[in-house]
Amino acid sequence: MVNILFAILGCICIFYLIYFIKDFIQHKDNLEDNSWWKLSIIAFVTNFFDVLGIGSFATGASLLRIFKQSNDRVIPGTLNVGYSIPVMLEALIFIKVIEVEPLTLIGMIISALIGAWLGAGIVSRFSEEKVQRVMGGALVATGILMLMSQIGLIPSGGEAIGLEGGKLIFALAVNLVLGALMTAGVGLYAPCMVLVYFLGMSPKIAFPIMFGSCAFLMPIASIRFIKEGAYNRKAAMALSTVGVLGLLIAVYFVRSLPIHILTWVVILVVFYTAISMLKASSKSKVESESKVKSESNVRKVQEIKN
Repeated sequence: MVNILFAILGCICIFYLIYFIKDFIQHKDNLEDNSWWKLSIIAFVTNFFDVLGIGSFATGASLLRIFKQSNDRVIPGTLNVGYSIPVMLEALIFIKVIEVEPLTLIGMIISALIGAWLGAGIVSRFSEEKVQRVMGGALVATGILMLMSQIGLIPSGGEAIGLEGGKLIFALAVNLVLGALMTAGVGLYAPCMVLVYFLGMSPKIAFPIMFGSCAFLMPIASIRFIKEGAYNRKAAMALSTVGVLGLLIAVYFVRSLPIHILTWVVILVVFYTAISMLKASSKSKVESESKVKSESNVRKVQEIKN
């Protein structure tokens, strides 16, 4: 079963790479005005943390915004497109190393994939204000989940390596929603870990499930973002290439890191970015309403003159 998953994932990876590289080459003379150096550092750091279970979406969204390397509207697409290749490699590593009951693993992957396909078609057409509002709220939720995990409020899980019956149906439904939220820039890791713990599975089972779910859903969702042009091509290329170096170093060379301290830093960054996103959304809304009101007044003046 694992070999079949690997074969399918390999085919998806090849197809996705061709699609992504073709689009990048077609627009290589019209790339965004951002810094390769800054993007490379962001790619390395976020993918390094991703392997450690901290996640790359919240940190990636935060750093892209803090260092002004992407327009807010295309951040969800940029994260999905940019992290697809690194996450597929992570999935190959963790699915091979950690045993999960096949029905549970495959079922949750498929449900997340369906959710992502449905979600990408909607999110790729969001306005900048809506993206800011959705991502701001999502980052607050992610930060709360990470905080709860840090202070021990999330159940520690059990020993099960799979689910059945009502628990399995519940897990599939939740993962479908998480797959859809991924396309809005909401990381799947933190809520997936909570789900795994809540249903009594072994904590380590979260890794192949979350990496596997993301590995299959992200390239599928990303194709829709690429098709709509709703992503930052330069940033996505840096995340896809330099990011691989970061994850390989984390997997093969890191033996000991103060993860507990690093996670606190990430939580602070996530909340800071969430607040700035929500403030920007409110500002955009006020400006939009002011513009509409101004246009309405102009029309009234013209009508009076006529």
